[in-house]
Amino acid sequence: MSFPLRYAILIDGGFLLRKLEHRLRKFPTADQVEAVASAIGGHLCVHGLDRLRVYFYHARPATGILTNPLSKAQTDLSNTAIFKAHESLLDTLELRPDFALRLGETSTQDWKLGSNALKSLLKKPRQIEAGDLVPNITQKGVDLRIGLDIARLALTQSVQAIVAVTGDSDLIPAFKFARREGLRVFLCHFDHGVKRDLKAHADRVIDVNLVQSAAALTRR
Repeated sequence: MSFPLRYAILIDGGFLLRKLEHRLRKFPTADQVEAVASAIGGHLCVHGLDRLRVYFYHARPATGILTNPLSKAQTDLSNTAIFKAHESLLDTLELRPDFALRLGETSTQDWKLGSNALKSLLKKPRQIEAGDLVPNITQKGVDLRIGLDIARLALTQSVQAIVAVTGDSDLIPAFKFARREGLRVFLCHFDHGVKRDLKAHADRVIDVNLVQSAAALTRR
């Protein structure tokens, strides 16, 4: 009995959401994330292959109450627009056909200068204000989960190719392992600056138009 040749898409959620938000000027929807996956599925590199699944790697938004060290004002992270947008996106993607969420953890480490404040201070030094500070929230375990899934897909031969949507050079060992096990590895980084070695250990860097694939759905 013969089985269909298949591929999987592995999306670094934080990476893709940042790229989409920058291009679209607003937080992306689940439809726009799915549109990117569909555009990748139309690329020649996976022509003739069936899509096994889209793996979306992210983390639940941080919760808790933080106190601004300058103004002493408190922020309930679970009551912010950022929290609600991420929760809605993840809850929607989780129910989409052929999507699987792989969730890491969030770590909150007090406060840091926001990017806009940093640019402002570099142009014109001034006293730091309370509004310059933003919660310092990081994700943990996302790249580990991507690497483990790449290794699992390679060892079980569940697919013949993977498309990794990422700019994370920490995945180089996983790319190398997958190729040694016979998988084709394609990298989609949407023109993001990545280390040469990440490109070198992919079979091909594929170009998918991020704006055309996602922006069409903004008019709905």
